[in-house]
Amino acid sequence: MARTGRRPGNQDTREAILAAARKAFAERGFDGASIRAIATSAGVDPALVHHYFGAKDQLFVETMQLPVNPADFMPKVIEGGLDGAGERLMRTFLGVWDSPAGASLAALVRSALQHDWSARMLREFLLTQILRRAMKEFGVDPAEAPQRSALVASQMIGLAMVRYIVKLEPVASMPADELVLAIAPNIQRYLVEPLD
Repeated sequence: MARTGRRPGNQDTREAILAAARKAFAERGFDGASIRAIATSAGVDPALVHHYFGAKDQLFVETMQLPVNPADFMPKVIEGGLDGAGERLMRTFLGVWDSPAGASLAALVRSALQHDWSARMLREFLLTQILRRAMKEFGVDPAEAPQRSALVASQMIGLAMVRYIVKLEPVASMPADELVLAIAPNIQRYLVEPLD
């Protein structure tokens, strides 16, 4: 008689969960995808999803195959509140991109430029794992948070494109401290100054 019940914990199970999660996040976005629906699609118990990946945030990061986890650097950005947030965000951003993880991030951005799925996943990642979390922790008015988030993202993604993808000089080879001095005030302005 064939065994019934949940699938045993192995690499195939983990991969089935990741495949179901990628599909769910791509189709419904981070907010619309649920652990229960992902588990059902993968043919496993929701407890097994939590066993392998923990919370939905961790599962999402895993589906992106990112070389870094926002949980490792977001506390540094958020500590101290809005005061100096633009500088902390810039220093953290450049630190991550200038590390060995930068090559994988550049590949992700290049992929997002060519594939709708990658663009949607990158958008969901920036919104749910970094920007929304930062705006909430900074105490930004929820009515203004989407616009402020998009403005901050425009600076960060623009810098990533110019420095790491297109490699436009002199920005491509500028020391990080110089870039922080040049760009952090814009980020700070997007976070705190009146939008009108």
